[in-house]
Amino acid sequence: MATTPSGIAYDHAAGTGGPPIVLIHAGVADRRMWDPQWAAISGEHDAVRLDLRGFGESTTRPDALLSHVDDVRATLAHLGIDRCHLVGSSLGAGVAVEVALTAPHLVRSLLLAPPGGSLLAELTDDLRTFFDAERAALAAGDLDAAVEANIAAWVVGPGRDPAKINPDFQDSVRRMQRRAFEVTASWTDVDEAEPDPPALDRLADVTVPTLILIGGHDLATTQDSADRLCAGLPEVRRVDWPDAAHLPSLEHPGRFLALLREWVRP
Repeated sequence: MATTPSGIAYDHAAGTGGPPIVLIHAGVADRRMWDPQWAAISGEHDAVRLDLRGFGESTTRPDALLSHVDDVRATLAHLGIDRCHLVGSSLGAGVAVEVALTAPHLVRSLLLAPPGGSLLAELTDDLRTFFDAERAALAAGDLDAAVEANIAAWVVGPGRDPAKINPDFQDSVRRMQRRAFEVTASWTDVDEAEPDPPALDRLADVTVPTLILIGGHDLATTQDSADRLCAGLPEVRRVDWPDAAHLPSLEHPGRFLALLREWVRP
């Protein structure tokens, strides 16, 4: 692990040539979510995985507005990367699209697995239920309950029995989500930069090939986002996995590795 001057923790595997693959994690995770694929990816490509600020080992409080986009771009500049494949999960997918909009020269392709973050437009009933549960738990100071609200929404997903979901998968997300709560516990007065106009209003400006991966047990808001992206992006391909929820790369790591390899193949 290394850290940029502004405090962003990252892993960088260099020297194999070709455009690097840059992995941006979900909001319920940190860069450890790519552990199942990291050895293979970093052995075959130049590769970077980073902790967004407030997650994992990126614990440095922002000086002003929190901007994940600026942090990603600064990390790429720090590493001398001038063009790459961006792979984003959920929150990381929104960050990836915003990087493509603000610095199109940096991005060769996008893999959004699944869309999330700033790419979510609808406050669907299932998303409202999650927000209510998480906020109530945090207001009560019950981190365990807040973590479990995230597990129910994003790991298990609608219509599935938690007992049938791999317990190791669930526990790995529990650890990462709890870490994020602990890191940002004192960040109550930190505001986040908002893109203006929003990314969803500028999809026609995303000119790079984009792959969208969506799980059949994901929330309705994510399904809506995938539909919007497929309707608005100039060059897009969609893949549906009926047996996954919101974190397909963790739930089916081998299948995701195969998809990623195929996507970045020259």
